[in-house]
Amino acid sequence: MKINTPFKKPISAVFVALLMFSTLFGLIGCSPTAKKTEPKGEKLILATTTSTQDSGLLDVLIPMFETDYGYKVKVVAVGSGEAMQLGSNGNADVLLVHAPADEETFMENEFGKDRKAVMHNDYVLLGPAQDPAGIRGMKVADAFKTIMEKKAVFVSRADNSGTHKKELKIWGAMEPLWDNYLESGQGMGDSLTLASNKGAYILADRGTYLAMKGALELGIMVEGEDIMFNPYHVITINPDEFEKVNYQGASDFMNFITHAKTQKFIGEFGVDKFGQPLFYPDAA
Repeated sequence: MKINTPFKKPISAVFVALLMFSTLFGLIGCSPTAKKTEPKGEKLILATTTSTQDSGLLDVLIPMFETDYGYKVKVVAVGSGEAMQLGSNGNADVLLVHAPADEETFMENEFGKDRKAVMHNDYVLLGPAQDPAGIRGMKVADAFKTIMEKKAVFVSRADNSGTHKKELKIWGAMEPLWDNYLESGQGMGDSLTLASNKGAYILADRGTYLAMKGALELGIMVEGEDIMFNPYHVITINPDEFEKVNYQGASDFMNFITHAKTQKFIGEFGVDKFGQPLFYPDAA
């Protein structure tokens, strides 16, 4: 399985802000899908993982969609598990999540109507430059085991998110419980800040890490294994199960985010500042 790999150039928080501003500014009057329908004024609830928001991608994509399709989008940025919980209760119209095994169960239970691949990046195991547990360059499973054996500081999101689920998969049969195993219960951005402040190790998606790198005292310790692959999918909620959901709006959002021009934009987002995109398109 191919995983597009890392980038190691340092970047400041100022550059991150400039990236988001310049990208948004450049899109005025130049939206990729440009459907140009009459404004519907309808609300659409998007429940999504925090990494898509903390990376800055949604700050650009949502205004583009609202302009082109006329919806007003409410973004609920939570872990993938909580996003699917909202969907399974009919409290969201469309999902953008990254927990493939649970997504398949979600579809089998008929909570979702349509599911399409959108993009991917990969996970990285981060830690302080001093690398107190000595894990740099290890296989990720060995690195996790060493962190536990040496009782090094580790921050877990512990929020049933896609990142948390991936972390638990890597822990496997090990029980990650020791005094320095910290459960943040927060999104990706807040958890990265906590890990940086604590001099801790943490598993993160590469896109959010790159977007925040200039404000963090964390570097990449382990990367590049197949188990670190991180795909994102868009899912419409099944109107046959929840008649009040905005299925037309959800379908429009799915068409927008998988459209060839939006996919091209996703593939270029971040390249000018980071030397690589924060996400790689999978739909076109």
